[in-house]
Amino acid sequence: MADNGESTFTVVVAAAANLGIAVAKAFAGVISGSSAMLSEAAHSVADTVTEVILLTALKRSEKPADEDHPLGYAGERYVWAMLAAVATFVGGAVFSVYDGIHTLTHGEEPGDPLVSYVVLGLAFLLEGYSLRTGVRQVRAEAARSRTPFARYLRFMPDTTVKAVVMEDSAALAGLMLAAGGLLGGQLTGSGVWDGVASVLIGLLLVYVAWVLGRSNAELLIGRPLPRAVRGQIREELLSVPHVVDVLELTTLVQGPGEALVAAKVDFRDVSSAAQVEWACEDAEQQLRERFPEIRRVYLDPTPGLGQRRDTAGPA
Repeated sequence: MADNGESTFTVVVAAAANLGIAVAKAFAGVISGSSAMLSEAAHSVADTVTEVILLTALKRSEKPADEDHPLGYAGERYVWAMLAAVATFVGGAVFSVYDGIHTLTHGEEPGDPLVSYVVLGLAFLLEGYSLRTGVRQVRAEAARSRTPFARYLRFMPDTTVKAVVMEDSAALAGLMLAAGGLLGGQLTGSGVWDGVASVLIGLLLVYVAWVLGRSNAELLIGRPLPRAVRGQIREELLSVPHVVDVLELTTLVQGPGEALVAAKVDFRDVSSAAQVEWACEDAEQQLRERFPEIRRVYLDPTPGLGQRRDTAGPA
């Protein structure tokens, strides 16, 4: 589990890199007349806007729980991260596809590509450093949770860092596409290569926006803890004295490093009210110690199925 400070640093690095890259790409696009470079500039602008939104998400999700929001504001991070995904789609993908199609249908006059190559090289280094920062954080979190990197990235609850990793990865791929478009146009004298590169960059951004939007939608709707973790929680509850069975277990990811557990628990019939109360306290303490991300535990003493039948009597 990463704290907000670590996530904020990752997002700030990405925002600073993208802001400088966007200006340089736009300048190079105007000088060279490359639609792929202009698409890359739009890509970097969209990424910068995205990171500003993600910083807002990090800031607002830090607010403590209050009377109006008793479960806290952690979920607000996913609302803003969803808006960031929309910004990636509208700000980058739509412009890139439009500009590429315009180039393919109307052509373009290629200019001097040298400036574009220099900018692409510098952008590759900056984007690479930003990606390295994000990947380092994800690897550390995956190692702490003993989860393979790819699986952790797919299901990680901190979608702000996931957005940085996804967008920086797409940025590096987009830079290579833009370079390919420039090289193809330089070798053939045709603007088709540049237009195709621009469209491909746009489609790449559509994919990134879709992945990020899906991840945030799942968390907004309500995603449970992983199946393996749920099994371990059930085992931990069954290890508590006086607990006979866990009849129903509900888990909910509320934010990065923040989860809720609710369960219907069957206690021994001979247990006193005081023993049941202390068993609930012990269960909560054990769960918090083993799973630090669990912040709230609600246990409902519930008679087992056999006991309910006995109480109901013959039909």
